[in-house]
Amino acid sequence: MKNRLKELRGEKGWSQQALADHLDVSRQTINALETGKYDPSLPLAFKIGRLFGQPIETIFDDGEGV
Repeated sequence: MKNRLKELRGEKGWSQQALADHLDVSRQTINALETGKYDPSLPLAFKIGRLFGQPIETIFDDGEGV
């Protein structure tokens, strides 16, 4: 799944570890999310949306295009 995590993280000036700390996940999880190797659980996706103040649809793109 494509996402804007790396872009949003960059806007905040956060490292992968800093974002991981905010979300209570590992840095490896952040790396896997950013590279598209891992799709977040729904609770994690909502947590990410709340952290960046955006709906999850603006952060994650499943490629379905409604």
